[in-house]
Parts: sequence; C-alpha cells; structure tokens
Amino acid sequence: MNIIVCVKNVPFTQEVDLVLDASKQDVKKDNLVYVINEWDNYAIEEAIRIKEETGGHVTAVTLGKEADEEVLRRCLAMGADEAIRVERGDLNPDASMIAAILSAVVKTIPHDIILTGVQSDDLNNGITGSLIAERLGLVHAAVVNSLKISEGKAQISIELEGGQDEMSQVTLPALFAIQTGINEPRYVSIMGIRKASKKEIKVIDASGLGLPGEDLQPSLIMEEMFMPPETEGAEMLQGDAGSLADQIIRIIREKGVSL
Repeated sequence: MNIIVCVKNVPFTQEVDLVLDASKQDVKKDNLVYVINEWDNYAIEEAIRIKEETGGHVTAVTLGKEADEEVLRRCLAMGADEAIRVERGDLNPDASMIAAILSAVVKTIPHDIILTGVQSDDLNNGITGSLIAERLGLVHAAVVNSLKISEGKAQISIELEGGQDEMSQVTLPALFAIQTGINEPRYVSIMGIRKASKKEIKVIDASGLGLPGEDLQPSLIMEEMFMPPETEGAEMLQGDAGSLADQIIRIIREKGVSL
C-alpha cells in the first residue's frame, strides 16, 4: 500500500495581532512561528495508521522553501518513510497552482491512496485536494472523518451539514481530504525530531517539472487585503415573529438595500 500525504507549513496566527505588509496583499510573517497545518496533521497520522494496519510505504510531500522542511521532519518523526520538498522559488502559488505542481510530482510516484487536509489554516480554500484529484483523474472524497482500507477498497464516512454522515465504498486508487477529529495525532518527541533530521529529504524544483506556463500563473489575483473594521458589536432583536421581521426589513433598508 503506497500512501502519499500532501502537507503544508503554515503560520501560527492564534492569539497574534496580525499586521498587513507594505504591499497590502499579505500579512507580515517575519515574527510568526510556523507549524504543520492542522488538517494535514490528521492526514499524516491517518496514513501512518493505515501503514501500521496494512503495511506499505508513506511519502510526505510539501511545496515550499528550505525552511518548510521542518514540516517534513515532523512527518518523518511520526513514521513516514520518505519526504519530498518541491522548491517553489519565487512562485507565489494559489490553490490552482499548488494543485498543478503537486499533481505533477505525485503522478511520478506509485500511489494507492493520496491524502490531503480538508483545508489550510492560512488560505482556507478547501479545494486543493479536489483539484489534485481532477488533474490525476482519481476518484476523491472530501471532509472524510472515517477511513478503513480492505482488499483494494476504502470504506469512508463523509461529514455532511447538520451533523449527518454519509457512508461510501470507494475503489482504490483514490484521494481523500481528511477532516480534523478522524484520529488523535501522535505526540512527536524531540528525540524523534533529531532522528528525523538525519534522514534525506528529496528536493525537486517546480520549474523543472515541465508544466505549461499557464499552470505556473495564479488563477486568483489578490488586489488588496484589509483588516475588518471595528464595530460596536451585535444588535440583539427582540419580539414576536412579526415584530422581528419588521425590524430586519428596517435594518436592511437603512443599509441601502432595496427590497
């Protein structure tokens, strides 16, 4: 069983006052600590668990610079067998470009299962896994919160709205975008990180993958970012249904929306 897990190093922004950089197209990241993307942490744990149950080989792949190898070291310390970093150079990839680059790498590696996180903490697009599957022509499922492998098939549970789950059986190879809570990611010790630091990480240059020029151009153009304005807080409405409806209509009209 060959399993590939796409992971990402993301800035830890909880309890941090974010400041826009001079371009107003990103936030200042110089003093931010980077960690493995939360959803990807569950994905690599799930890959290791499948390997322990059925045997196989786990490869962790990331698109980033040399500093992003830290996330691969963590994957190796958790139990991954191999790690690949795709050097992005001066590229500023969006979800579409990330999918193009990662799919070009993944298709050269034997795989039965590809795992990604449902989304990333920094961009929150939630589409990279599906775009990779589309490029590779793979069956795929997103928001997977249960995954059992048996005889070339996967029994999966997908989280739906309203607390509902959908059960499906999928024939491998396939790609699954993993939801948080599917497992409990294992603790990675300092000793494990030290041992992983001695393992080789293969580096591939994104510019040498032979992708057409349009695949190395972002599909989404960021013109400007801005911090949300400070407000006085929520206005709580009270009354019966008819009174509430009248109040809502009044507020909508005051905001300049024609009904």
